[in-house]
Amino acid sequence: MTDKGFIPLDGSRGYSEAEMRTRAGDFYSQADRRRTVRNFSSRVPPRAVLDDCLRAAGTAPSGANMQPWHFAVVGDATIKRRIRIAAEKEEREFYSGLAPDEWLEALGPLGTTAEKPFLETAPWLIGIFEQSYGVAPDGERVKHYYVRESVGIATGILITALHNAGLATLTHTPSPMGFLNEIMERPANERPFLLLVVGYPTDDATVPDIGRKSLDGFSSFL
Repeated sequence: MTDKGFIPLDGSRGYSEAEMRTRAGDFYSQADRRRTVRNFSSRVPPRAVLDDCLRAAGTAPSGANMQPWHFAVVGDATIKRRIRIAAEKEEREFYSGLAPDEWLEALGPLGTTAEKPFLETAPWLIGIFEQSYGVAPDGERVKHYYVRESVGIATGILITALHNAGLATLTHTPSPMGFLNEIMERPANERPFLLLVVGYPTDDATVPDIGRKSLDGFSSFL
């Protein structure tokens, strides 16, 4: 018998230590192959794959289980064109004066510019929005907690799920991003978190030759 409002934990039997090590190692090997891609094919992946990856993102923990996120998926060519035009306008201002020299120097090895053709080429753009508050059926505001943290976790799960399914992604954060609310027709209680570009990489896609920090470089055990 369970307490009211609670159910048994699914899969609570756990794994043996050997299974745990195998699963953890396999997952790391898969995650380590993930790279940000800027060369996207226009080929459209199965919609069911995207649906399941979005469902996976929706399992993320959130403050008070408010689930303060919305994923606006764009596949329409006209809307993608509008997004590209607006994003590149912000990017040109960024690269032509708004960005500190240190930032531009850090971006140098990645080869980024104000031109973002992938915003039109890739089959899907996902506008990820954080809901600063909810709206009840009667119109009353519902307070949300730890919104940015919650949306960040959900976004990480989405990126990992898409990679696991064999798709490439790119996180794009033009600043400011308010134009996404207008183009994607999102309400005033939502603020753009980032724009996720999703699709297959081209056959000749390349990525910068960069490395990742070692475990000792980003973690400590006390």
